[in-house]
Amino acid sequence: MSDIDDAVLLSDDIIPPSDEGGDPDSARMTSEDGEGPAVGMTKAKEYFINGGDFDQVVASQHDRSDETIVINMGPQHPSTHGVLRLEVEMDGETVTSLRPGIGFLHTGIEKSMEFRNWVQGSAYVSRMDYLMPMFNETAYALAVEKLLGIEVPERANILRVLVMELNRIASHLVAIGTGGMEIGALTVMTIGFREREMILDFFEALCGTRMNHAYVRPGGVSIDLPENGLARLRTVIEWLHKHLPEYAGFCNENPIFKGRMCGVTTLNLAQAMALGVTGPPLRATGYGWDLRKKQPYCGYESYDFDVVTWDTCDAYGRFRVRLSEMSESLKIIEQCYEKLEKTAGQPHMTTDPRIGMPGDLTLGPDGQGNSFAHVKTIMGQSMEGLIHHFKLVTEGFHVPAGQVYAAIESPKGELGCHLVSDGGTRPYRIHFRDPGFHNLQSLPILCEGGMMSDIVVAVSSLDPVLGGVDR
Repeated sequence: MSDIDDAVLLSDDIIPPSDEGGDPDSARMTSEDGEGPAVGMTKAKEYFINGGDFDQVVASQHDRSDETIVINMGPQHPSTHGVLRLEVEMDGETVTSLRPGIGFLHTGIEKSMEFRNWVQGSAYVSRMDYLMPMFNETAYALAVEKLLGIEVPERANILRVLVMELNRIASHLVAIGTGGMEIGALTVMTIGFREREMILDFFEALCGTRMNHAYVRPGGVSIDLPENGLARLRTVIEWLHKHLPEYAGFCNENPIFKGRMCGVTTLNLAQAMALGVTGPPLRATGYGWDLRKKQPYCGYESYDFDVVTWDTCDAYGRFRVRLSEMSESLKIIEQCYEKLEKTAGQPHMTTDPRIGMPGDLTLGPDGQGNSFAHVKTIMGQSMEGLIHHFKLVTEGFHVPAGQVYAAIESPKGELGCHLVSDGGTRPYRIHFRDPGFHNLQSLPILCEGGMMSDIVVAVSSLDPVLGGVDR
């Protein structure tokens, strides 16, 4: 054993065969105390390469009939779309077993929110699935508003729908772009991020941030469109109208693209329903389940759009659903543009005295601090009004005791918020139904029996974001 660094060692060199005789490859491993075999643990052949030639490993395997290997894919692998670990057992190149391992990006957001007031919660949920922050915030705000029993102003709903549909396009662009890159369609990724930049620039002009916005708040939205907001929105609409058709031209009939996607990682309707799969993977089975139509919220019943379905149950169908949904979202955005023109000057935040501030925040002439008009509005009222304002800012508003569930249709599927209040100024308990968490359950069905190279296609077709999965 002195030349261990230049040798290929087999497990037989390290673990002695069973005293019972017979094939040493069927010998049992010894138990931890060394006094007997570990029950149910059959010894497998192990290979160690320590500076030797790989040909020696191949030669040592030549006489054996099995080619079963177990590999770790992730959590650092770039094609797992985040810190996702996949434990894969393969017979040659065929996947025989796959188990997802999650929890590497657990941030304790839901627990942390129990120690923050209701308004501060928006900043926390925005960071869960960081590719669809507007949806996280809206699901949370709808749950709080349901407990409060309030209706938000019409303009606030229009702005919510606008930012959600822009966010839906941005999220789908990442899904299509990164999924295309992983199978060799690099141009799809580069142009995908080009369009996404236009949307993030609009978000920055609207609320000051490109991600993690905390824009949608209980009672409405934090701020109205800027003075040039409609003009900027029109620029984004025209840009998307011009460039979104490029993706169909690149991919829809591309023989290489279709060869990697068609008939790969199939999931039928019965399997999707049994596993709680929602979003594009469900609609790719031909079932048009979309909460915007089935359980409308934020005024979606007043918008004209179609629910996109496909009937191939494969990765290509999920791609085509997302591609067509971007066009449908653009139709909704154009309708928002018209509605925003008609509702100019209307409030964007509720005036309910239980949660509304006495005056809207306006900046001073130097661009910093509060304007004199804002201070006068607060200070010029009664002492009781000033105390109420002070309590709202420092403690937050009280939400009646009870529990609710509010769900919306996110780019990945059904995003739900289960909220429990004890009547105080912060949540007693909060839990989110992230669609990526549930959709990941389908990975074994998608991958087992297929090729190792199709694992990447399966993961990208589900579009999980581990910030939302782990939370």
